[in-house]
Amino acid sequence: QVQFVESGGGLVQPGGSLRLSCAASGTIIAKNTMAWYRQAPGNRRELVAGITNYGSPSYADSGKGRFTISRDNAKNTVYLQMNNLKPEDTAIYYCNTNPRDWAWGQGTQVTVSS
Repeated sequence: QVQFVESGGGLVQPGGSLRLSCAASGTIIAKNTMAWYRQAPGNRRELVAGITNYGSPSYADSGKGRFTISRDNAKNTVYLQMNNLKPEDTAIYYCNTNPRDWAWGQGTQVTVSS
């Protein structure tokens, strides 16, 4: 059974930083394009950043220049470094393959507020 466990969220002031982690089990992320998604209240879940199995990253416009996605295949873990956070980044963040192949994990809540 494939599971993703996201962690690292929290409450941060505007301009602050967070590093999210996603630990995968039941699948080897090295074989997959992985991605971070987020869902804010009342909004649809959206793609935030992706990284191919070759390590090539891509970003939604909302995160360009502020977010960095990376992966550690040896740890079967994907990361999202988020800098200069804004209130509009407030959401639950999830990871999964891209395109999504597996059930969503519980996500990690990111709240950006002063």
